[in-house]
Amino acid sequence: MVKRYDRLKEIQRLDPERDFLEIYRLTACYEFPWDITRALELALYRTYAVPSIGRLLAATAELTDRSQKRYDDTVLLLDTVVEHGFGTGQGRTAIRRINQMHRSYDISDDDMRYVLCTFVVTPKRWIDSHGWRRLCDHEIRAFVAYYRTLGTHLGIKDVPSTYEDFEHTLDAYEHEHFGWDEGARRVADATLALVGSWYPAVLAPVVRGASLALLDDSLLRAFRYERPGPAVRRLTNGALRLRARTVRLLPPRKSPHYARRNPEVKGYREGYAVAGLGTFPTPGVRGCPVPHGRTPQARSERTESGPEPVR
Repeated sequence: MVKRYDRLKEIQRLDPERDFLEIYRLTACYEFPWDITRALELALYRTYAVPSIGRLLAATAELTDRSQKRYDDTVLLLDTVVEHGFGTGQGRTAIRRINQMHRSYDISDDDMRYVLCTFVVTPKRWIDSHGWRRLCDHEIRAFVAYYRTLGTHLGIKDVPSTYEDFEHTLDAYEHEHFGWDEGARRVADATLALVGSWYPAVLAPVVRGASLALLDDSLLRAFRYERPGPAVRRLTNGALRLRARTVRLLPPRKSPHYARRNPEVKGYREGYAVAGLGTFPTPGVRGCPVPHGRTPQARSERTESGPEPVR
């Protein structure tokens, strides 16, 4: 019988530089699946506050007009890499799709690097604050190795090499670039509305209030949201602390929970092909010359693979 901290002991017996994918799967799919999902949602939300990112997302209209599909596709593409790795057919196809999407638009290396940093730093900060235990050093190093590898496959230059480097890069970029943009605010509003739609309508104001309570002051200022009152923040953080204590007392998960099983993913009840996920070029949007409905050819051949089965 697996006990509550046995999986942590298993993680600590592995090599975070060599076994980073296995450690990341154990952490994300067994130890903290709910927390990792919430943290990555918050990580993506942070990126909207960089005007060059938020403005582009608004221009494509994917997150404002097709919020649920855009959410589903993002979750499923990232999840495919976690489940299948970087070298298998499905994992390679997911990476190719991500590359095709990004290379259809004029996105700076600095913005790409910043987004990658959010995927490393935000989950650690979330779990350390709201998880049923803190991440151990092996997990932190494995997170870094996992996202360094992903960054390499995505062609991102000058990827940070340690967690401290990732954290410094993120904090410095946000300090320099966070700011108001009307389009970014529309994307932020649409995302809040999407999260609210996952719950009964009567709870929508509560969900919105709790979501805003999880945003730090720099994000609230960038989007020009009213700062939640201290009571709302206390209730939200108290609910998360109570959840963490409850999870700590539960038996450990026996099978992996991949993000494709999350109830928030709603658009692919009949299955999906990884190669068909994601966005396709929007004519007239920042350096996108490809007619709508056609898939651009990825610059790198390293992520080519065959067709994907529908799951």
